[in-house]
Amino acid sequence: MEKSQFTGSGVAEVELVYRSRVKASQRPQVRTSLDAYMILSELWEEGTMDLQESFKVLMLNRGNKILCLYNASSGGITGTVADPRLIFTAALKASAVSIILAHNHPSGLLLPSRADEELTAKLKGAGHLLDIRVADHLILTSETYYSFADEGLI
Repeated sequence: MEKSQFTGSGVAEVELVYRSRVKASQRPQVRTSLDAYMILSELWEEGTMDLQESFKVLMLNRGNKILCLYNASSGGITGTVADPRLIFTAALKASAVSIILAHNHPSGLLLPSRADEELTAKLKGAGHLLDIRVADHLILTSETYYSFADEGLI
């Protein structure tokens, strides 16, 4: 059999890798939206909650234990862009069964914008196709949070 003319000819290779330094028994579990808020608040970059909007995703296993935190994007004072393809690439790499979306509002206002609602619906639909449940979407401020799930929007 002849060797392919494409071997070693600059074709990219994809490697799927997930490495955890945390033992399964030591992973925090998310039972409520408050649990998620407390964990996210701890992990948020210090001094940025009231300054710059960021979008993060908690990846969860079947037992609702956190596999990892994915920093999806950082933006400006009034917005950030979260790419669904990158979010679900990370979720698939981590073998997540469900995800919790989170972003902050530096303004301190908790109500979701129309763009927040549309992105949540888009990610929920994509997750459905991949069998990755979008468990919640939290909007965080330095003092409190808003949960889409608690409000019946997921």
